[in-house]
Amino acid sequence: MDDDKPITEQAMETITSAVEATKDAAVTAVKKVKKAAKQVAKKVAPKKTKKASKQKKAKKATKKSSKKAAKKSVKKATKKSAKKSAKKTAKKAAKKKKNARR
Repeated sequence: MDDDKPITEQAMETITSAVEATKDAAVTAVKKVKKAAKQVAKKVAPKKTKKASKQKKAKKATKKSSKKAAKKSVKKATKKSAKKSAKKTAKKAAKKKKNARR
């Protein structure tokens, strides 16, 4: 300690330097904690998003497959009804020809 300065001034300087040192230490600690938290978040977050995206993809796939199945069934039904109506009209035409011959 300096003998030229009064004791109160020396004490104030010591306290000030201690406060600044603790402040710097706290700031660096906060920065380290934030960095560590970001790293953990990077490791954890993709797993959650992958699960969520898989679920979304699965839902989309089921919707697509159900739409495709519906389209197929509609196509089959229209083909069947077209065949049936064609057969009916053919039968009616054959009956008309028979009746016309008689």
